[in-house]
Amino acid sequence: MTLDLSRTPANPGAWRDGQRYWRGLTEATADREPPVAVIGLEALVHNARDMLGRAGGMPIRVASKSIRVRAVQDAVLALPGYAGVLAYTLPEALWLAETVTDVVVGYPSVDRAAIRALAADETLAARVTLMIDSVEHLDLIDAAIAPGARPALRVAIELDASYTAPGLGRLGVWRSPISTVSQAEALAHAVVSRPGFALVGMMAYESQIAGVGNRPAGKPAMGRVIDWMQSRSVAELAERRGAVVAAVRRIAELEFVNGGGTGSLESTSADPSVTEVAAGSGLFGGHLFDTYSRFAPAPAAAFALPVVRKPRPEMATLLGGGWVASGPPAADRLPEIVWPRNTRMQAREMAGEVQTPLSGRGAAALRTGDRVWLRHTKSGELSEHVNEFCVVEDEKVIDVVPSYRGEGKAFL
Repeated sequence: MTLDLSRTPANPGAWRDGQRYWRGLTEATADREPPVAVIGLEALVHNARDMLGRAGGMPIRVASKSIRVRAVQDAVLALPGYAGVLAYTLPEALWLAETVTDVVVGYPSVDRAAIRALAADETLAARVTLMIDSVEHLDLIDAAIAPGARPALRVAIELDASYTAPGLGRLGVWRSPISTVSQAEALAHAVVSRPGFALVGMMAYESQIAGVGNRPAGKPAMGRVIDWMQSRSVAELAERRGAVVAAVRRIAELEFVNGGGTGSLESTSADPSVTEVAAGSGLFGGHLFDTYSRFAPAPAAAFALPVVRKPRPEMATLLGGGWVASGPPAADRLPEIVWPRNTRMQAREMAGEVQTPLSGRGAAALRTGDRVWLRHTKSGELSEHVNEFCVVEDEKVIDVVPSYRGEGKAFL
Protein backbone atom coordinates (compact mmCIF):
# COMPACT_ATOMS: atom_id res chain seq x y z
CA MET A 1 0.00 0.00 0.00
CA THR A 2 1.31 3.46 -0.90
CA LEU A 3 0.95 6.13 1.77
CA ASP A 4 -1.34 8.92 0.62
CA LEU A 5 -0.88 12.17 2.50
CA SER A 6 -3.02 14.19 0.11
CA ARG A 7 -6.33 12.97 1.51
CA THR A 8 -7.83 14.17 4.78
CA PRO A 9 -7.99 11.39 7.40
CA ALA A 10 -11.32 10.45 8.93
CA ASN A 11 -10.29 11.91 12.29
CA PRO A 12 -7.68 14.56 11.40
CA GLY A 13 -7.13 15.74 15.00
CA ALA A 14 -6.89 12.28 16.56
CA TRP A 15 -3.72 13.02 18.54
CA ARG A 16 -5.28 15.98 20.36
CA ASP A 17 -7.05 13.63 22.76
CA GLY A 18 -3.91 12.20 24.33
CA GLN A 19 -5.59 9.53 26.42
CA ARG A 20 -7.55 8.14 23.48
CA TYR A 21 -4.61 8.50 21.08
CA TRP A 22 -2.08 6.49 23.10
CA ARG A 23 -4.61 3.88 24.16
CA GLY A 24 -5.71 3.60 20.54
CA LEU A 25 -2.14 2.94 19.43
CA THR A 26 -1.87 0.24 22.08
CA GLU A 27 -5.04 -1.46 20.85
CA ALA A 28 -4.08 -1.10 17.18
CA THR A 29 -0.72 -2.83 17.71
CA ALA A 30 -1.79 -5.32 20.38
CA ASP A 31 -0.94 -8.31 18.18
CA ARG A 32 2.63 -7.12 17.58
CA GLU A 33 5.48 -7.82 19.96
CA PRO A 34 7.29 -4.75 21.32
CA PRO A 35 9.35 -2.78 20.71
CA VAL A 36 6.77 -1.35 18.34
CA ALA A 37 7.27 1.85 16.36
CA VAL A 38 4.26 3.63 14.94
CA ILE A 39 3.42 6.49 12.63
CA GLY A 40 0.08 8.16 13.30
CA LEU A 41 -1.21 9.02 9.83
CA GLU A 42 -3.44 11.84 11.08
CA ALA A 43 -0.50 13.48 12.84
CA LEU A 44 1.83 12.99 9.88
CA VAL A 45 -0.65 14.62 7.51
CA HIS A 46 -1.03 17.55 9.90
CA ASN A 47 2.72 18.04 10.18
CA ALA A 48 3.33 17.84 6.45
CA ARG A 49 0.66 20.45 5.72
CA ASP A 50 1.68 22.68 8.61
CA MET A 51 5.28 22.79 7.38
CA LEU A 52 4.11 23.85 3.93
CA GLY A 53 2.19 26.71 5.49
CA ARG A 54 5.15 27.77 7.58
CA ALA A 55 7.38 27.77 4.48
CA GLY A 56 5.07 30.30 2.83
CA GLY A 57 5.10 28.70 -0.59
CA MET A 58 8.85 28.10 -0.78
CA PRO A 59 9.74 24.52 -1.84
CA ILE A 60 10.80 22.17 0.95
CA ARG A 61 13.60 19.71 0.33
CA VAL A 62 13.05 16.62 2.51
CA ALA A 63 15.91 15.95 4.94
CA SER A 64 16.17 12.16 4.81
CA LYS A 65 18.44 11.92 7.87
CA SER A 66 15.49 12.81 10.06
CA ILE A 67 13.14 10.19 8.59
CA ARG A 68 15.05 7.17 7.19
CA VAL A 69 11.82 5.59 5.94
CA ARG A 70 11.51 5.58 2.18
CA ALA A 71 7.73 5.12 2.13
CA VAL A 72 7.32 8.30 4.18
CA GLN A 73 9.82 10.24 2.10
CA ASP A 74 8.08 9.19 -1.12
CA ALA A 75 4.66 10.10 0.28
CA VAL A 76 5.84 13.54 1.32
CA LEU A 77 7.53 14.16 -2.04
CA ALA A 78 4.23 13.38 -3.75
CA LEU A 79 2.70 16.46 -2.10
CA PRO A 80 2.87 19.76 -4.02
CA GLY A 81 5.37 22.01 -2.29
CA TYR A 82 7.94 19.33 -1.47
CA ALA A 83 10.76 18.80 -3.95
CA GLY A 84 13.97 16.81 -3.75
CA VAL A 85 15.87 15.12 -0.96
CA LEU A 86 18.70 16.31 1.26
CA ALA A 87 20.66 13.12 1.97
CA TYR A 88 23.35 12.72 4.60
CA THR A 89 25.84 10.39 2.89
CA LEU A 90 26.76 9.73 -0.72
CA PRO A 91 25.99 5.97 -0.55
CA GLU A 92 22.50 6.86 0.68
CA ALA A 93 22.13 9.42 -2.11
CA LEU A 94 23.09 6.84 -4.74
CA TRP A 95 20.49 4.45 -3.36
CA LEU A 96 17.75 7.07 -3.25
CA ALA A 97 18.64 8.46 -6.68
CA GLU A 98 17.55 5.21 -8.26
CA THR A 99 14.02 6.59 -7.93
CA VAL A 100 14.42 10.23 -6.80
CA THR A 101 15.58 12.63 -9.51
CA ASP A 102 17.03 15.39 -7.29
CA VAL A 103 19.24 14.46 -4.33
CA VAL A 104 21.67 16.84 -2.61
CA VAL A 105 24.23 15.34 -0.26
CA GLY A 106 24.18 17.61 2.79
CA TYR A 107 27.72 16.81 3.91
CA PRO A 108 31.04 16.47 2.04
CA SER A 109 31.89 12.92 1.03
CA VAL A 110 35.33 11.31 1.17
CA ASP A 111 33.97 7.90 0.17
CA ARG A 112 36.10 7.22 -2.89
CA ALA A 113 34.22 4.08 -3.90
CA ALA A 114 30.91 5.95 -3.81
CA ILE A 115 32.41 8.84 -5.80
CA ARG A 116 33.55 6.39 -8.47
CA ALA A 117 30.11 4.77 -8.51
CA LEU A 118 28.52 8.18 -8.98
CA ALA A 119 30.88 9.06 -11.82
CA ALA A 120 30.31 5.72 -13.54
CA ASP A 121 26.58 6.29 -14.01
CA GLU A 122 25.47 9.32 -16.04
CA THR A 123 21.91 9.10 -14.71
CA LEU A 124 23.07 9.19 -11.10
CA ALA A 125 25.57 11.93 -11.88
CA ALA A 126 22.73 14.05 -13.26
CA ARG A 127 20.58 13.46 -10.16
CA VAL A 128 23.06 13.80 -7.29
CA THR A 129 24.77 16.99 -6.08
CA LEU A 130 27.88 16.75 -3.89
CA MET A 131 28.58 19.23 -1.09
CA ILE A 132 31.99 20.91 -0.82
CA ASP A 133 33.55 23.62 1.30
CA SER A 134 37.20 23.49 0.25
CA VAL A 135 39.54 22.89 -2.68
CA GLU A 136 40.65 19.73 -0.85
CA HIS A 137 37.26 18.22 -1.61
CA LEU A 138 37.81 18.84 -5.32
CA ASP A 139 41.28 17.31 -5.09
CA LEU A 140 39.93 14.20 -3.39
CA ILE A 141 37.28 13.72 -6.07
CA ASP A 142 39.84 14.13 -8.84
CA ALA A 143 42.12 11.62 -7.11
CA ALA A 144 39.28 9.11 -6.93
CA ILE A 145 38.51 9.43 -10.64
CA ALA A 146 40.18 11.72 -13.15
CA PRO A 147 38.10 14.55 -14.71
CA GLY A 148 38.55 13.13 -18.20
CA ALA A 149 37.11 9.78 -17.16
CA ARG A 150 33.81 11.07 -15.79
CA PRO A 151 30.89 13.36 -16.57
CA ALA A 152 30.93 16.76 -14.89
CA LEU A 153 29.91 16.18 -11.27
CA ARG A 154 27.40 18.53 -9.73
CA VAL A 155 28.65 20.34 -6.63
CA ALA A 156 27.28 22.88 -4.17
CA ILE A 157 29.18 25.16 -1.77
CA GLU A 158 28.22 25.19 1.88
CA LEU A 159 28.31 28.54 3.66
CA ASP A 160 28.92 28.77 7.40
CA ALA A 161 25.70 30.09 8.96
CA SER A 162 26.85 30.38 12.57
CA TYR A 163 26.49 33.61 14.54
CA THR A 164 28.86 35.33 16.94
CA ALA A 165 26.74 36.95 19.64
CA PRO A 166 28.05 39.67 21.94
CA GLY A 167 28.82 38.11 25.30
CA LEU A 168 27.92 34.61 24.12
CA GLY A 169 30.56 33.89 21.51
CA ARG A 170 30.12 31.66 18.49
CA LEU A 171 26.73 29.97 18.23
CA GLY A 172 25.88 27.28 15.73
CA VAL A 173 27.46 24.05 14.56
CA TRP A 174 31.01 23.76 13.23
CA ARG A 175 30.51 23.02 9.57
CA SER A 176 31.93 24.92 6.60
CA PRO A 177 35.00 27.18 6.83
CA ILE A 178 33.44 29.43 4.18
CA SER A 179 31.81 32.43 5.85
CA THR A 180 32.67 35.55 3.82
CA VAL A 181 32.09 36.84 0.32
CA SER A 182 35.77 36.63 -0.57
CA GLN A 183 36.07 33.04 0.65
CA ALA A 184 32.99 31.96 -1.29
CA GLU A 185 34.17 33.76 -4.43
CA ALA A 186 37.58 32.09 -4.25
CA LEU A 187 36.06 28.62 -3.95
CA ALA A 188 33.50 29.30 -6.68
CA HIS A 189 36.26 30.42 -9.06
CA ALA A 190 38.21 27.26 -8.18
CA VAL A 191 35.23 25.08 -9.06
CA VAL A 192 34.35 26.68 -12.39
CA SER A 193 37.99 26.78 -13.50
CA ARG A 194 38.47 23.03 -13.08
CA PRO A 195 37.23 20.48 -15.60
CA GLY A 196 34.91 17.78 -14.36
CA PHE A 197 32.79 19.95 -12.06
CA ALA A 198 29.59 22.01 -12.36
CA LEU A 199 28.76 24.49 -9.60
CA VAL A 200 24.97 24.31 -9.27
CA GLY A 201 24.05 25.33 -5.74
CA MET A 202 24.74 26.65 -2.28
CA MET A 203 23.60 25.67 1.20
CA ALA A 204 23.64 27.27 4.67
CA TYR A 205 22.19 25.61 7.77
CA GLU A 206 21.42 28.01 10.62
CA SER A 207 21.38 25.50 13.47
CA GLN A 208 21.30 28.18 16.17
CA ILE A 209 17.85 29.10 14.86
CA ALA A 210 16.48 25.89 13.38
CA GLY A 211 17.83 23.57 16.08
CA VAL A 212 17.40 25.59 19.29
CA GLY A 213 14.01 25.85 20.97
CA ASN A 214 13.24 29.33 22.28
CA ARG A 215 11.00 28.18 25.11
CA PRO A 216 13.16 25.80 27.19
CA ALA A 217 11.07 24.21 29.93
CA GLY A 218 11.32 26.01 33.25
CA LYS A 219 13.85 28.56 31.96
CA PRO A 220 11.98 31.74 30.96
CA ALA A 221 15.07 33.94 31.24
CA MET A 222 17.00 31.68 28.90
CA GLY A 223 14.07 31.83 26.49
CA ARG A 224 14.34 35.60 26.33
CA VAL A 225 18.08 35.36 25.65
CA ILE A 226 17.43 32.85 22.86
CA ASP A 227 14.78 35.13 21.33
CA TRP A 228 17.29 37.99 21.38
CA MET A 229 20.03 35.86 19.85
CA GLN A 230 17.86 34.34 17.14
CA SER A 231 16.37 37.64 15.98
CA ARG A 232 19.85 39.10 15.56
CA SER A 233 21.18 35.96 13.92
CA VAL A 234 18.34 36.02 11.38
CA ALA A 235 19.16 39.61 10.44
CA GLU A 236 22.93 39.03 10.27
CA LEU A 237 22.62 35.89 8.17
CA ALA A 238 20.11 37.41 5.75
CA GLU A 239 22.52 40.23 4.99
CA ARG A 240 25.63 38.04 4.78
CA ARG A 241 24.02 35.16 2.89
CA GLY A 242 22.47 37.61 0.45
CA ALA A 243 25.85 39.17 -0.30
CA VAL A 244 27.57 35.79 -0.68
CA VAL A 245 24.88 34.36 -2.94
CA ALA A 246 24.90 37.46 -5.15
CA ALA A 247 28.67 37.23 -5.51
CA VAL A 248 28.63 33.53 -6.38
CA ARG A 249 25.78 34.01 -8.85
CA ARG A 250 28.06 36.37 -10.80
CA ILE A 251 30.45 33.42 -11.19
CA ALA A 252 28.03 30.54 -11.81
CA GLU A 253 24.35 30.04 -12.60
CA LEU A 254 23.06 28.48 -9.41
CA GLU A 255 20.06 26.19 -9.61
CA PHE A 256 19.30 26.37 -5.88
CA VAL A 257 20.20 28.03 -2.60
CA ASN A 258 19.17 25.82 0.30
CA GLY A 259 18.77 26.91 3.90
CA GLY A 260 17.15 26.34 7.23
CA GLY A 261 15.52 23.43 8.95
CA THR A 262 12.23 22.53 10.62
CA GLY A 263 12.72 25.10 13.36
CA SER A 264 13.43 28.03 11.06
CA LEU A 265 11.05 27.59 8.14
CA GLU A 266 9.47 31.02 8.64
CA SER A 267 12.66 33.09 8.82
CA THR A 268 14.61 31.14 6.20
CA SER A 269 11.82 31.26 3.62
CA ALA A 270 11.63 35.04 4.15
CA ASP A 271 15.26 35.43 3.00
CA PRO A 272 15.13 36.54 -0.67
CA SER A 273 18.49 34.92 -1.43
CA VAL A 274 17.14 31.44 -0.57
CA THR A 275 15.24 29.37 -3.16
CA GLU A 276 14.37 26.33 -1.04
CA VAL A 277 14.29 25.24 2.59
CA ALA A 278 15.20 21.88 4.09
CA ALA A 279 13.17 20.06 6.73
CA GLY A 280 12.51 16.55 7.95
CA SER A 281 12.33 16.26 11.74
CA GLY A 282 9.08 18.18 11.91
CA LEU A 283 7.30 15.46 9.95
CA PHE A 284 7.71 12.95 12.79
CA GLY A 285 7.49 15.63 15.49
CA GLY A 286 10.03 14.61 18.11
CA HIS A 287 9.70 16.16 21.56
CA LEU A 288 12.65 18.49 20.86
CA PHE A 289 10.11 20.76 19.17
CA ASP A 290 7.99 21.09 22.29
CA THR A 291 10.36 23.92 23.27
CA TYR A 292 9.56 26.12 20.24
CA SER A 293 7.05 28.96 20.33
CA ARG A 294 6.69 29.25 16.56
CA PHE A 295 4.94 25.93 15.95
CA ALA A 296 3.77 22.74 17.65
CA PRO A 297 4.04 19.57 15.55
CA ALA A 298 1.85 16.58 16.31
CA PRO A 299 3.51 13.42 17.73
CA ALA A 300 3.44 11.52 14.45
CA ALA A 301 6.06 8.93 15.43
CA ALA A 302 6.44 7.10 18.71
CA PHE A 303 7.51 3.75 20.08
CA ALA A 304 6.34 1.33 22.76
CA LEU A 305 8.51 -0.76 25.05
CA PRO A 306 7.35 -3.65 27.27
CA VAL A 307 7.35 -3.81 31.05
CA VAL A 308 9.48 -6.85 31.92
CA ARG A 309 9.73 -6.62 35.72
CA LYS A 310 8.39 -4.94 38.84
CA PRO A 311 11.36 -4.37 41.17
CA ARG A 312 8.92 -2.81 43.64
CA PRO A 313 5.14 -2.49 43.56
CA GLU A 314 5.39 1.23 42.82
CA MET A 315 7.90 0.74 39.99
CA ALA A 316 8.08 -0.85 36.54
CA THR A 317 11.11 -1.66 34.39
CA LEU A 318 11.13 -1.41 30.59
CA LEU A 319 13.22 -3.58 28.31
CA GLY A 320 15.70 -1.24 26.60
CA GLY A 321 15.01 2.44 26.18
CA GLY A 322 18.39 4.06 25.64
CA TRP A 323 17.47 5.49 22.26
CA VAL A 324 19.36 8.71 22.81
CA ALA A 325 19.56 11.62 20.38
CA SER A 326 22.75 13.30 19.23
CA GLY A 327 24.01 16.53 20.77
CA PRO A 328 25.30 17.56 24.20
CA PRO A 329 24.49 14.77 26.68
CA ALA A 330 21.57 15.99 28.76
CA ALA A 331 18.08 14.94 29.83
CA ASP A 332 16.51 16.56 26.77
CA ARG A 333 18.30 14.02 24.55
CA LEU A 334 16.45 11.11 26.15
CA PRO A 335 13.14 9.66 25.01
CA GLU A 336 10.10 11.19 26.70
CA ILE A 337 7.54 8.96 28.42
CA VAL A 338 4.12 10.02 27.17
CA TRP A 339 1.86 7.17 28.31
CA PRO A 340 0.91 6.30 30.94
CA ARG A 341 1.03 9.73 32.48
CA ASN A 342 2.69 10.46 35.82
CA THR A 343 5.55 8.13 34.96
CA ARG A 344 9.20 9.08 35.19
CA MET A 345 12.68 7.61 34.77
CA GLN A 346 15.09 7.09 37.66
CA ALA A 347 17.76 9.77 38.04
CA ARG A 348 20.59 7.28 38.59
CA GLU A 349 19.75 5.11 35.60
CA MET A 350 17.54 7.06 33.18
CA ALA A 351 17.16 5.42 29.74
CA GLY A 352 19.43 2.38 29.55
CA GLU A 353 20.68 0.12 26.81
CA VAL A 354 18.99 -2.95 28.33
CA GLN A 355 16.54 -1.53 30.86
CA THR A 356 14.79 1.66 31.95
CA PRO A 357 13.30 1.62 35.46
CA LEU A 358 10.25 3.84 35.99
CA SER A 359 8.41 5.19 39.02
CA GLY A 360 5.39 7.39 39.73
CA ARG A 361 1.66 6.75 39.86
CA GLY A 362 1.64 5.60 36.26
CA ALA A 363 4.39 3.05 36.89
CA ALA A 364 2.62 1.70 39.97
CA ALA A 365 -0.41 0.81 37.86
CA LEU A 366 1.63 -1.04 35.25
CA ARG A 367 1.85 -4.83 35.17
CA THR A 368 4.43 -7.14 33.63
CA GLY A 369 3.71 -7.33 29.91
CA ASP A 370 2.12 -3.88 29.66
CA ARG A 371 3.41 -1.25 27.25
CA VAL A 372 4.77 2.23 27.77
CA TRP A 373 4.76 4.78 24.94
CA LEU A 374 7.70 7.10 24.38
CA ARG A 375 8.57 9.91 21.97
CA HIS A 376 12.03 10.31 20.49
CA THR A 377 13.91 13.59 20.84
CA LYS A 378 14.78 14.20 17.20
CA SER A 379 13.84 11.75 14.48
CA GLY A 380 16.65 9.85 12.84
CA GLU A 381 17.60 7.88 15.92
CA LEU A 382 14.20 6.21 16.10
CA SER A 383 14.48 4.63 12.65
CA GLU A 384 17.91 3.23 13.49
CA HIS A 385 16.41 1.08 16.27
CA VAL A 386 13.50 -0.55 14.44
CA ASN A 387 13.02 -2.49 11.24
CA GLU A 388 9.52 -1.26 10.52
CA PHE A 389 6.80 1.21 11.43
CA CYS A 390 3.13 0.42 11.81
CA VAL A 391 1.09 3.14 10.11
CA VAL A 392 -2.02 3.72 12.24
CA GLU A 393 -5.17 5.54 11.19
CA ASP A 394 -8.39 5.68 13.19
CA GLU A 395 -6.94 3.22 15.74
CA LYS A 396 -6.17 0.61 13.06
CA VAL A 397 -2.92 -0.49 11.42
CA ILE A 398 -3.40 0.31 7.75
CA ASP A 399 0.15 -0.44 6.60
CA VAL A 400 3.58 -1.58 7.76
CA VAL A 401 6.57 0.15 6.17
CA PRO A 402 10.28 -0.65 6.56
CA SER A 403 12.89 1.75 7.88
CA TYR A 404 16.28 1.97 6.18
CA ARG A 405 17.41 -0.62 8.72
CA GLY A 406 14.51 -2.85 7.72
CA GLU A 407 15.70 -2.64 4.12
CA GLY A 408 19.17 -3.71 5.22
CA LYS A 409 20.69 -0.23 4.97
CA ALA A 410 22.88 1.49 7.58
CA PHE A 411 24.61 4.48 6.04
CA LEU A 412 26.22 6.02 9.10
